[in-house]
Amino acid sequence: MKWRNLALLPLFAVIVLVQVLCSATDSIYYLTQLTMSAYYSLLIIGLCVLMGYAGQISMGHAGFFAIGGYLSAALTTRSLVAFQDHVLVRLLQAVGCLNAGQDIYGEPLLVVTPWAACVIAVLTAAAVALLLGIPVLKLKGHYLAMATLGFGIIIYRIVLASSYFGEADGISSVPGFTLLPGLSVNGEFSSRVDNYYIAWGVLLLGMLLLRNLINSRAGRALRAIHGSIEAADAVGVDTARFKVYTFVLSAVFAALAGVLLTHYNGGIGPSEAGIMKSVRYVAIVAVGGMANLWGALIMGVVLNFLSLRGLFGSYDDAVFGLILILIMLFAPGGILNLRLGALWDKLRPRGKSGEEGAS
Repeated sequence: MKWRNLALLPLFAVIVLVQVLCSATDSIYYLTQLTMSAYYSLLIIGLCVLMGYAGQISMGHAGFFAIGGYLSAALTTRSLVAFQDHVLVRLLQAVGCLNAGQDIYGEPLLVVTPWAACVIAVLTAAAVALLLGIPVLKLKGHYLAMATLGFGIIIYRIVLASSYFGEADGISSVPGFTLLPGLSVNGEFSSRVDNYYIAWGVLLLGMLLLRNLINSRAGRALRAIHGSIEAADAVGVDTARFKVYTFVLSAVFAALAGVLLTHYNGGIGPSEAGIMKSVRYVAIVAVGGMANLWGALIMGVVLNFLSLRGLFGSYDDAVFGLILILIMLFAPGGILNLRLGALWDKLRPRGKSGEEGAS
């Protein structure tokens, strides 16, 4: 283990301390929101690498979250009995990836196991990101933002209009995701502590992976691309390949977050694929600092926790929109990098006398 990875140990200590305090003060219900915040933050740190290190803005990452969540939910709840003679269904059954049983009406039920559904959902998101990224990442700036926004709109309309995905009602009764015997991702009250540690364990592993990535040769190439694509090309960096690979990696993080949160909540609705969700994720990355993984993680957990606690009420989306505006105006480097002196320089009035004195 490299020394830089030891920085995660204090975070682990905080995670344990929070759980102990919640249990000791009979406030264990806070763990539910903290668990959900951890899953959302998994998407956010992946988006942070894409935006802050590769310099590519995406306004459609809620779409990848929805692909993961909806596809895993559908595969584990929608019966495949009518398609049991299809070659793909027979293949899944041959490798033990299907569960047979009966539904609540006594009808035969044949669904994909949660593990297989997770793998299929994440791989599907990766494939979609690859197919989308190859042409779209040739664009820059607001053109790229608009293209990824269009992708997000497409996914939102698909899940909202498709009966297979439950239309406006979404998909419910999604089964738990068994990781190990006796350890599963679910929303049961008796499993709150277990699920808290599962969520934060996955988030810590994600941080470990991304921290090693950005400090590797690939990370240096990404920073070169962010600084200047032309200069990176000049020194031999395959800019197109690195941008696409980073886009796919961030989509995998988003899809995995969608899968795990869907199985934890026992369902998913079309709001998870909404445009404002993508705006929220971009805003949180901006608040934490575009190239600051720690900032993205901290702000992701804090802001999502406050939102889940209902602090912003019905003005939830408006608050995140306002946060994005204020950050762009006064702290484009992120709130954790904000210097009070620089903020005062932006806020203080500049009269004519001051301008004359300066001249």
